[in-house]
Amino acid sequence: MGEELKVIVFGLGHEEYGIEVDKVRTIERLSPITRVPKTPSFIKGVINLRGIVVPVIDLRGRFGLGETEPTENSRIIVVAAGELEVGFIVDAANDVIDIDTDTIDSPPEIVGGIKAKYLRGIARLGDSRLLIMLNLSEVLNKNEIIQLEQLEV
Repeated sequence: MGEELKVIVFGLGHEEYGIEVDKVRTIERLSPITRVPKTPSFIKGVINLRGIVVPVIDLRGRFGLGETEPTENSRIIVVAAGELEVGFIVDAANDVIDIDTDTIDSPPEIVGGIKAKYLRGIARLGDSRLLIMLNLSEVLNKNEIIQLEQLEV
């Protein structure tokens, strides 16, 4: 058996994704987002989270899944990307689970239309449930982090 990895499970469309708990700062209900001009369409803007300006990214838009209207289940998962905190809009944040690292396989070349570079791997949970593990360093590539850091000013 490998190490236990504590993961937050969230939904985008009909798929379940996971982010390591130690990368997550907080999970918030959707709040008003201030749009920032001249940013990619998936960067929705910024929110004021307890006095800190946090850039917000729509993960559906980031992955090219087609954006939808937020629901009462929509959440902003605030993650740490180095010194920067970034919010991800997701359809729902469902659960916190423990995963055995031995159950995480390398991602296939293309999974559900999302480029494999965004994925850390696919975790097998039981016989029929798969969890897509995000690779945060690719979801937020260096150029985007620089762009997001400029939003804080």
